[in-house]
Amino acid sequence: MHNKIDHFAIGADSLEQGIESLKDVLGVEVPRGGKHDAMSTHNCVMQSGNESFFELIAIDPDAPADPGRVRWFTLDDRATQARLKTRPRALCWVVGTDDLDAVIAASPVDLGEVVLFTRGDRSWRLTVPKDGSLPMGGLLPAFIEWSPGPHPSTGQQDLGVTLDKVHLAHPNPSELLEVLKALKVDHLANVSEGPAALSFDLSTPKGAVTLD
Repeated sequence: MHNKIDHFAIGADSLEQGIESLKDVLGVEVPRGGKHDAMSTHNCVMQSGNESFFELIAIDPDAPADPGRVRWFTLDDRATQARLKTRPRALCWVVGTDDLDAVIAASPVDLGEVVLFTRGDRSWRLTVPKDGSLPMGGLLPAFIEWSPGPHPSTGQQDLGVTLDKVHLAHPNPSELLEVLKALKVDHLANVSEGPAALSFDLSTPKGAVTLD
């Protein structure tokens, strides 16, 4: 089983808010991406190094208000929506794997159902809890398995933003580490003691930046 960071999601109240806010923070304008019809969301994307990508995601105002299920990444949660009103915030990290079924079988916690998504000639399977929650409040990653072909980041713009590290804080770090080890992703993040929190260290045209 080969697991690596695939992408990370920054949520915004709207894509316009996110683009403008991150332009000041990162020194770049995150390019428009696509729509997720099954979730009534849309995104902006760019490369973030090592065949990974940066995703800015928001509810799509032009899509059906009710996609028929709770949106992913807690975007329907009122507490999340209140946080995103102030500025874009870290929502989730996503780990790419070549054996999603093995990850789920080995997981000591419920990672959610496996949902199949398609866009053009590419498809991907992603763990998505039915209630729109994030395992351990987003401290555990979602897992994705892409259909054969080049990683999507190879077709995205490289604007000089690189993900350096994922940081996870937890009141009981050993408890979190135990789960991360069972999922074989403990090498992909730093874990520290403190109130539950997720953040990303980035190298950008404006220097070192942390998004939380």
